[in-house]
Amino acid sequence: MSKIEKFEDLKVWQKAREVNLHIYKLSNKGTFSKDFGLRDQIRRASVSTLSNIAEGFERNGNKEFSQFLSIAKASAGEVRSQLYIAKDLEYITEEEFSSIIEGLLSISRMINGLMSYIKTTEMKGTKFMEDVVPYGIIEE
Repeated sequence: MSKIEKFEDLKVWQKAREVNLHIYKLSNKGTFSKDFGLRDQIRRASVSTLSNIAEGFERNGNKEFSQFLSIAKASAGEVRSQLYIAKDLEYITEEEFSSIIEGLLSISRMINGLMSYIKTTEMKGTKFMEDVVPYGIIEE
């Protein structure tokens, strides 16, 4: 049985960290790097995604964790929306766009799974989560 003891153990946080790195690298290139408004906003939303997962986990209460996960999911949606702008302005390629969009959709699905788990578990407090593999939250 798998056990999560810190937010770094969460597959969804790891994925959000990976996507955040890609966002920073892409927004640091070419014309994208000079569009300060879009560049800064997409970075903030991307950072918000993984930060809210971590902050919610550290609150150590299921209701608060769910609330922060909801914010993280909304931030992932915000990043997706901003990626369309970056693609439309030809700051990023179709391939870059598709890759990051798929990562963000994966994050949203994982957040949904984690929120479902939190609603159904009798365990209270996120540091004692076990048997979360079926919810896509951590890898086997």
